[in-house]
Amino acid sequence: MAVYTDISSEDLSQFLAGYDLGELLSYKGIAEGVENSNFLVHTGRGHFILTLYEKRVAEGDVPFFLALMEHLAARGITCPQPVKTREGRALGRLCGRPAAIVTFLDGMWMRRPDAKHCTAVGEALARMHLAGADFRQKRSNALSVEGWRALFEQAAARADSVQHGLSDAIAEELALLENSWPGNLPQGVIHADLFPDNVFFLGDKLSGLIDFYFACTDTLAYDIAICLNAWCFEPDHSYNVTKGRNLLAAYAATRPLSAAELDALPLLARGAAMRFLLTRLVDWLNVPEGALVRPKNPLEYFRKLRFHQKAQSVRDYGLDAERARA
Repeated sequence: MAVYTDISSEDLSQFLAGYDLGELLSYKGIAEGVENSNFLVHTGRGHFILTLYEKRVAEGDVPFFLALMEHLAARGITCPQPVKTREGRALGRLCGRPAAIVTFLDGMWMRRPDAKHCTAVGEALARMHLAGADFRQKRSNALSVEGWRALFEQAAARADSVQHGLSDAIAEELALLENSWPGNLPQGVIHADLFPDNVFFLGDKLSGLIDFYFACTDTLAYDIAICLNAWCFEPDHSYNVTKGRNLLAAYAATRPLSAAELDALPLLARGAAMRFLLTRLVDWLNVPEGALVRPKNPLEYFRKLRFHQKAQSVRDYGLDAERARA
């Protein structure tokens, strides 16, 4: 989450007038994250999250995200729910941006997740994939392998200002991924951004998933690879095999993995590292002046990529493949 577009109390009050949420009591921007403008809004009816969609989110995609959250909730996945206006609309406009309000989810995200949290995330991700199996809407993943070269081209000329030789290293890896990306694995709805700050806990119990604004139709195992990158590395960028084993085993116990998915996991993890390396690199080099946002260091994902490049099989991630196969 972040704030690129500031809003006045007058504009927000006028926007809220279309909802049955009571009067505006207070609101504040949320600085974490890098994609949309987000605000915690307190009204006479409680707390809500207001999102203004920026940058990589097309207005035409927002109904997909909102419908997906409703679909998942109806199948037992705890996630925010769209709040509709008195006229039944879930999407509006505020300060020239598409905007939506969703319910507030209790809990907090884990800044230093341990192996138990990784177990919970693995199970929750598998449950989400199963719950989304009958979701009829489709959305292509603009930030999968077909979109990475365009991102690289935005940053290539200045990449070496971040680290010497970074541009050539990315170019070499990108060519490999484009030539070898698997296209025959099980597909479905994926979250595509299930980082620790998008998973809430109450104590040690997972209380819900948030921020579905990169959700799309893509390879299910790619979503697992994203989580391995996001959850299973230590602050020094070393891979924690216990966290990885717990996450993968919990996922496979809920949704068993095919042999092809397991075999592809190291490559998918490389691709996931590349995706976040590129988007972070673009953001690092292009922070809008005055934006309330903390860009994340792209080199974190360059170091994770180096680990994945050395991985030979799913065993390097902590999982006994025979026990996880469907």
